[in-house]
Amino acid sequence: MRYKGIFLLTFVLFFAFFCMNMLGAESVPPKGSTFPDISLSAPEETSEKEYLGLSGKNSFKISEIKADVVIIEIFSMYCPYCQKEAPIVNSLYQLISSKPELRDRIKIIGIGANNSLYEVNFFKDQYKIQFPLFPDKSLLIHEKLEKLVNDKIRTPYFFVIKKNPESSHKIIYSKVGSIQSPDQFLDMIIKETGPR
Repeated sequence: MRYKGIFLLTFVLFFAFFCMNMLGAESVPPKGSTFPDISLSAPEETSEKEYLGLSGKNSFKISEIKADVVIIEIFSMYCPYCQKEAPIVNSLYQLISSKPELRDRIKIIGIGANNSLYEVNFFKDQYKIQFPLFPDKSLLIHEKLEKLVNDKIRTPYFFVIKKNPESSHKIIYSKVGSIQSPDQFLDMIIKETGPR
């Protein structure tokens, strides 16, 4: 029994370290870098397709999301920091949705690193997430993003990207850890991107 407890503690500590190293320095792409145009499977729910402004295709690229700004959270169902962050990101979603001048211009999505569709849906139900979540079980998206930041991406990790006229995306924010205050985070986005 004692060995099971030691094993469990070791596993929890290892996984917490994997999720996020809050004190360590992380590499971030230079502000203004182009975000890779990754593809995702289209959401099954009609309301999520409408939220993202997507047609009936089976997959889509982030550049096809009908928004000037897209907030992307890289999370894991198993990450305790992501679980703690869920109510904060939900508050950010509610704040954006409550502002008619912003709700169609700023969208939020989540990508579950090493998570299956089942795990992503479990996280969505458990934490009452109202914005679309997508699995990245194969870590193909995660690997592209790690090349972008030239380092490991711990969770939660946030990207804020602004659509350029040619439909590419410019990174205006990229950081591991909590967004802390939804109001301040949204103010920063508005200041950086200019949506009014």
